Amino acid sequence: MANLTPSPAAAVLDQGRAALQNLLGEEWEVTVQPEELPGGDHGWEAVLQIKSNNEGNFAQLLVDVREKITPKDVFGFLTSTALLVRRVNHYTRLMVFSPWISPKTQEALREQGIDYLDLTGNVSLRVSRPAVVIHTRGADRAPAGHRTASAKPLLTGARAGRLIRLLADVAPPYRTTELAQHAGLSVPYVSRLLDALEDQLLVGREGKVITSVDWQELLRTRASHLDLMRLTNPQGMLAPNGLQAVLDRLIKRDGVVAGQDVLVTGSYAARPIAPVAVGGQLMLYVSPDPAAGHTIARELGLMPVPEGGDVLLLHAPDSSVLHRPRRYDRYRQVGPSQLVLDCLSGPGRMPAEGEKVLEFMAAEEHSWRIADLSRLSGTEEPGLL
Repeated sequence: MANLTPSPAAAVLDQGRAALQNLLGEEWEVTVQPEELPGGDHGWEAVLQIKSNNEGNFAQLLVDVREKITPKDVFGFLTSTALLVRRVNHYTRLMVFSPWISPKTQEALREQGIDYLDLTGNVSLRVSRPAVVIHTRGADRAPAGHRTASAKPLLTGARAGRLIRLLADVAPPYRTTELAQHAGLSVPYVSRLLDALEDQLLVGREGKVITSVDWQELLRTRASHLDLMRLTNPQGMLAPNGLQAVLDRLIKRDGVVAGQDVLVTGSYAARPIAPVAVGGQLMLYVSPDPAAGHTIARELGLMPVPEGGDVLLLHAPDSSVLHRPRRYDRYRQVGPSQLVLDCLSGPGRMPAEGEKVLEFMAAEEHSWRIADLSRLSGTEEPGLL
């Protein structure tokens, strides 16, 4: 059953019907039919009839109107409802109407053969008689105001980043309290975020224990909410003696400049483990303090420039960005999971580099993923693994 009160559900149904009518055009008629099926509580709110004015053929869509829908919903109640519908009539389809449906949920609906429509323009409909095939794309992100006051936390912000990196970097099983301790977060917040991740099928639980993590999709989902250039307030720099001279200084100081951790990210960090292309800007994570950034730049032989710099100093939005660094090609760089987040949310060819890093991580999971939380002590601090 839908979670909406009748009035909002009716509005979504009416707007959805009108949108479907506009997509099909004047040669088709889309109408809401009187409910003729017994039982009332059967998993849909209305019956839509799609009729061809030229041929007279029609199909029925059983419409489930939802305020929110997640992949977990799809593989739960909706899948069993869709199977029931197909047993009753092969030509009758189950369709979901909602204000907005996420890309991951759309994919889950298509996998289960369930049609959908949201009010931003995401539509998938496949009817065999009369022949109708529609697939359009709308918004990839929830419109402003879509979340309700009781909605679960989004995968944005520093706190979410801490937990997501921990889930990616450390293999389960583990409990909510353990994750909260190691991430330096409150148990209620971690619990709510885990609920949201479970709804998206990004984690699996048995009772109170997290038993599985889809770390690749988890990182992709987190990155889809980020913009590296906006998040890190980059300072453009010029390396008069060349980028190799900067890297040589970092190697000599083992990534610590003016008492601060300086870690390589972006293309230069991706290249040693997943080479895609040459060139690109050298990106370095530094302290959020602008004064510290100027001191680090001076010690690395860099000159500030208003534009066109070959080095970018990125200001880490949270200390967790620097957690669990690695050493590749002699210099220290961010851990693989942070590198993926940076590349996938970065400009130019960086998302392609991020996907290559993911391929490396999947093939070499034993080389970077920590076996269990007992290998970590307390709240995480930067340290080379």
